[in-house]
Amino acid sequence: MNIIIAADSFKGSATSFEVAEFIEKGIKRVEPSAIITKLPLADGGEGTVDALVTALNGKYLTKQVTNPLGEKVTAEFGVMESDIAVIAMAEASGLTLIKNEDKNPFKTTTYGTGELIKAALDYGVKEIFVGIGGSATNDAGVGMAQALGVSFKDRNHKEIGFGAEALESIEYIDASNIDRRIKDTKITVFSDVTNPLCGKNGASYVYGPQKGASDEDVEKLDQLLSRYGKILEEQLNIDIIDNEGAGAAGGLGAGLIAFCEAEIYSGIDKVLKMIKLEKYMKSADLVITGEGKMDFQSVQGKAPLGVAKIAKQYKIPVVAVVGSEGANIIDVYNHGIDLVIDIINKPMSLNEAMEDVNELIENAGEKVIRAFTLNNKQFKIEEELV
Repeated sequence: MNIIIAADSFKGSATSFEVAEFIEKGIKRVEPSAIITKLPLADGGEGTVDALVTALNGKYLTKQVTNPLGEKVTAEFGVMESDIAVIAMAEASGLTLIKNEDKNPFKTTTYGTGELIKAALDYGVKEIFVGIGGSATNDAGVGMAQALGVSFKDRNHKEIGFGAEALESIEYIDASNIDRRIKDTKITVFSDVTNPLCGKNGASYVYGPQKGASDEDVEKLDQLLSRYGKILEEQLNIDIIDNEGAGAAGGLGAGLIAFCEAEIYSGIDKVLKMIKLEKYMKSADLVITGEGKMDFQSVQGKAPLGVAKIAKQYKIPVVAVVGSEGANIIDVYNHGIDLVIDIINKPMSLNEAMEDVNELIENAGEKVIRAFTLNNKQFKIEEELV
C-alpha cells in the first residue's frame, strides 16, 4: 500500500513535518508494511520555509531581525540551489511571535520581513519566494519597505515610526534609496488570499479582528490604508488599492508589489509544483492531507484542497486529518475531500488539545487507515458478489 501524507501545519502545536510523522505512526499500528511518502506542506504561511527546504534539499540560514513589536528575534530563511531563497514573513512579522494580550495592529510592523529580504540579497540570491500568511501586521508593508531603504516622512520631514498608526503621518515617500539589488532579483509572493487593500473585503475588515482590532479599529485601519494608497498613487504613480492580493498580510502584498515589483500567486499551487506532488500521485493508493482548522475558507486556496485537486485527477481517495471542524465543512466534500477526521476525541480545552497533539494525531492516523481498509474490504465483497 502506497500512501502520501501531505498536510499543512497545525498552527502553534505541530509543524507540517510533525503532523506527517504522527499520522505515519498511527498508520503503522495497523499497516506496518505500508510505504509512506511524507511531503510537508504550506500555502505561504507558517511552515513554508520548512516545506520547501525539506522537499528541495535546501539549507537554513538565520538572521536577527525586528519582530512585530520592534524587539529582536532570530528568524530562519531557506536557500535552495544556491541562488533561490524562501522567506516566510511569519518568521519575522507573524502573529505567533507575540502574546495574545500584546496584539495591536496599530503598533505592529513588517520591518523584520524587510530585514529578511535584505539578508537573502546579502547571500547573493537571484530569486526570492516570500510566503505572507500568518501576519500580525496591518502596515501595508511600509515597515518592510523602510528596511529596504524607502523613506516615509511626515510634514516635518522626519521619518515615521512603526505600525499602521504611523501611516497617518505620511506626507512624503522617497524610494530613490531602495536597495538596488531589488531590481535584479525576481520576487514571487505566495499567498492564500486575494483580498484587495481596502474596503469591506480588504485587509483591515477581514483580518484585523484576529490581530486584535475591534469593530471601531477596523474602520480606522481601513481609512489609514486608503489614505496611504492614495498617497502612493499621487506621488509614485502606483495604483495598488484594488489589486488582488494587495490586502494579504495586512497589506504587505501591496508593499511588495509597489516597491519590489513582486508578482502574487496562489501559495499552495506554487508549493505543490515545487515539491512535485503530482509525480508521487501516480503510484499512490491513498492521500492524507490536513490542517489545523478546516471550514468554509478552506476551499479558497488552502493547502488540503490544493492536494485534493491533484489527487482527483488520478482518482485517488483523499482523507483530511484536522485539528477542528468549522462552519460549512460540507463545502470541502465538493472539492475533492472524501472524508474529514477531527482529532478531538472527547471534550477538551484548546490547551489540552495542543499538549496532546501528537497522540491525538496518531489516533486519527489509525482511524484513517482502518476506514480505508474497511472500505476496500467492502468493495472486494461487493465485487465478488457481482
